Amino acid sequence: MEEKTIDENKQGEALILEAKKGNTRKLFIESYGCQMNFSDSEIVASILADQGFNTTTLLEEADLVLVNTCSIRDKAEQTVRKRLEKYNAVKKINPGMKVGVLGCMAERLKSKFLEEEKIVDMVVGPDAYKDLPNLLQEVEEGRDAVNVILSKDETYGDIAPVRLGGNGVTAFVSITRGCDNMCTFCVVPFTRGRERSRDPQSILEEVNDLAVKGYKEITLLGQNVDSYLWYGGGLKKDFKNASDIQKATATNFAQLLDMVATAHPGMRIRFSTSNPQDMTEDVLHSMAKHKNICNYIHLPVQSGSTRVLKEMNRQHTREEYMALIDKIREIIPDCGISQDIIAGFPTETEEDHLDTLSLMEYVKYDFGFMFVYSERPGTLAERKMEDDVPMEAKKRRLTEIIDLQQKHSAYRTKQFVGKTVEVLIEKESKKSDQYWSGRIPQNTVAVFPKENYKPGDLVMVKIEECTSTTLIGKAVGYS
Repeated sequence: MEEKTIDENKQGEALILEAKKGNTRKLFIESYGCQMNFSDSEIVASILADQGFNTTTLLEEADLVLVNTCSIRDKAEQTVRKRLEKYNAVKKINPGMKVGVLGCMAERLKSKFLEEEKIVDMVVGPDAYKDLPNLLQEVEEGRDAVNVILSKDETYGDIAPVRLGGNGVTAFVSITRGCDNMCTFCVVPFTRGRERSRDPQSILEEVNDLAVKGYKEITLLGQNVDSYLWYGGGLKKDFKNASDIQKATATNFAQLLDMVATAHPGMRIRFSTSNPQDMTEDVLHSMAKHKNICNYIHLPVQSGSTRVLKEMNRQHTREEYMALIDKIREIIPDCGISQDIIAGFPTETEEDHLDTLSLMEYVKYDFGFMFVYSERPGTLAERKMEDDVPMEAKKRRLTEIIDLQQKHSAYRTKQFVGKTVEVLIEKESKKSDQYWSGRIPQNTVAVFPKENYKPGDLVMVKIEECTSTTLIGKAVGYS
């Protein structure tokens, strides 16, 4: 969920935290795929810090190497396998180094991973990270270690994540895990299990801690944040049955947003990812109510064809999705919207493809994440549907989708030229160390000359020009 415009399978990022006094062992951890994996790696590093590990960015000096994996597409898995080859070369020089695979790929392949990749000593699924101390003990005693048991209630709400490799300005806060939607193309329900929500009090405590440490923006994370629902608050004798009690004491996503935004009016709040079928109008009203909730929604559509959406088991039609877009524009007129789109899903025709292009024309997304269909083992689509769209057609359709998205991205960025926008400084610009880089509430990147500002500052920037993806301007003062 790290923002990417073309390929979700971001290159792995070696993560490091401040050394914990007294720790002598070195942990090298890399994460691939979605933001949830990066968030999980912070949980893993926290657990292992209590086992004597400090993180390092030098692979060669590591006692333990962990790779947090993604299974959403075959390309993501192949990237991990190539990375394991690099680990193997280092392990020949440092034979005492142990290697573990975490995350969705570990959950999907289970003990088979140990057979396929001889370098791997440990395989750990997304719900088994608290078992890492025991698994490490098994590895150190010369045994292969595997724990890929999915949980119905694990949220890691009691683990205080360390903040790895970050900028000290923005942070992820996980609020849900798993997914119950069972889209036919998606492996997530099989690798991350059933959906469950985290206690809102533990979420508020984590956000409070981040605020104290000086963070200026958080992203509330989940496979499907809009389905967040926590039952709690105690019994009330005047209710007739347990169902009434649960409904009366539940906290939904709109209420959680309101709670967090109210508690920290000076902190920017984002969230990801939303499912169109679960996004309710009260979420939009919570966004409109609070200035510090960023006007940006990542709203995957996957296809513009109602027929294909039905084949995907998406619980919305083309028309329902467009009506939701209309409602967003009505309640939050300047909201940035981005998409996920799959090109070449089984049975997709040219007419279906044209439906996708026309829906894109209707919405004019700010940016998007676009891919050719990749058959994933174990999904309903893999078991029941023939992957019948030729690769040549898939690639052509994807190119047409990307070209149209680039046109729309340019259209959206041009709307900001001449306007003054709020930018949260996150880091130096990649292209010039004389410029700061940050994002506006709509999630578009903006760069401007450094002057006397610093990371974490909220700055008003007059936009003077733009590319299709970046705003370029000059600071006119603090927000």
